[in-house]
Amino acid sequence: MEMSDSRVIAADKATVFAALLSPEVLQECVPGAQDVSGTPEEGFEATVVQKVGPVKATFKGKVTVSEITEGEALTLSGEGKGGAAGFAKGLAKVSLAEVEGGTELSYQVEAKVGGKLAQLGSRVIDGFAKKMADQFFTRFQEVLEGPAEDAEEGEATSEAEKKGWLSRLRRS
Repeated sequence: MEMSDSRVIAADKATVFAALLSPEVLQECVPGAQDVSGTPEEGFEATVVQKVGPVKATFKGKVTVSEITEGEALTLSGEGKGGAAGFAKGLAKVSLAEVEGGTELSYQVEAKVGGKLAQLGSRVIDGFAKKMADQFFTRFQEVLEGPAEDAEEGEATSEAEKKGWLSRLRRS
């Protein structure tokens, strides 16, 4: 299963690149992540709980970062084992470009599954993989930009709240 997309994030390239290498940001953005730890140099370890169709599993796996071009591009590859549910493997090639209004993040994702998960059929798996990628990059954009204006309240989030992760990054 392969897919690609892009989105413009209202932050500079250095900030977006640093966020892609942060275990705290990854834990906040990966749907179902219970724990993400490690470093870009040694790789990240993760525990993710997901339900795909009727199959719910806890995946324990490792993500490695390779093909790093500082501030420009990187490749994230990972594999997780979910016991009887099977396994999931994935690769995401991410590139960044300066554009008016921020940074354009483009990605190409490849995903493979095996075991019980593979028995669900390609339509279910493809739909799930697309949903996971969309949720990750939407959440990633929200973490960097802050939440959108609250439609019910009609009030924008304060700058201090909006830039929570961004301000923590700048303080370190």
